[in-house]
Amino acid sequence: MAAATIVSGNAHAQTVTPDAGNRRQDAMPSALVSGFPIWHGPPPGGGGPTSGEHVSRSGAVTNVAVPTLTVFRPVKPNGAAMLIAGGGGYKRVENGKEAMPTARWLASIGVTSFVLTYRLPEEGWTVGRSAPFQDAERAIRIIRGRARHFGIDPRRVGIIGFSAGAHLLGMQTACANQLSYAPLDLVDQISGRPDLTLLIYPIVTLEPPYQHTSTRRILIGDHPSPAESARWSVQTHIHPGLAPFFLVQAADDPVSNPANTAILQATCEQNNVEVVRHLFPTGGHGFGLGKPETATVEWPKMAEQWMAGHQFI
Repeated sequence: MAAATIVSGNAHAQTVTPDAGNRRQDAMPSALVSGFPIWHGPPPGGGGPTSGEHVSRSGAVTNVAVPTLTVFRPVKPNGAAMLIAGGGGYKRVENGKEAMPTARWLASIGVTSFVLTYRLPEEGWTVGRSAPFQDAERAIRIIRGRARHFGIDPRRVGIIGFSAGAHLLGMQTACANQLSYAPLDLVDQISGRPDLTLLIYPIVTLEPPYQHTSTRRILIGDHPSPAESARWSVQTHIHPGLAPFFLVQAADDPVSNPANTAILQATCEQNNVEVVRHLFPTGGHGFGLGKPETATVEWPKMAEQWMAGHQFI
């Protein structure tokens, strides 16, 4: 059954102070971190940057010549795994502000986490806008295919994305049985269906009147056809049988209109897909694990409770 929209009121905003939030981060157990490329040799189609990636002071990645998975192994793993994609409007990958802190949080509760540093469409890849989607399709299959190696349960592989990274992984959820590249090996025969999907201030629809985003411009340009706008919108592909959705957004989000999560919630309900939507009064866009002095700091704890309710953790 689908859950109703949950609006967290201002009364909750002071339950976690900025200092308390920092203490929570500092108290997280360390995790064993490693990484590896997701493709054997060049990615499908070739092309891309000719030099190494660039990481900004804030940890945002551009010039992604080699898409990778960075693995955070918990001190006390519980068998669950999560694929993480930071946002950045398909112009950069926000690992520093979004993906890496999320991986550390998940590792602190026993979840083995995989941060996806995906290719960016405008960085010279032959396949263009399909590049990040190929990376996501491959990544979740690798995680499930190497379940024994990583000590995880292949029936407990979830995904969590932020902003454009949520668009990327939302599309992966909805189109999990599709591949946008020719199968390379046995990994590509493994299911790409996530067991849970968490989307944080996601870009969902590229259709008017919600077309004024970097995600839309980079993927389909300023003047796409209605059919193309629908094709690249997550809600178009929602169908019965998908794993449960956990949606988070702030009502004052200036980048992803709150209608994005409302549209996705309604479409899930129409298709009997379980969904819960948390809409906070303030927090803007890009708040990661939560913006201090707003109720958005509560969403990770809400997510923990939700995951526990689904026997994921």
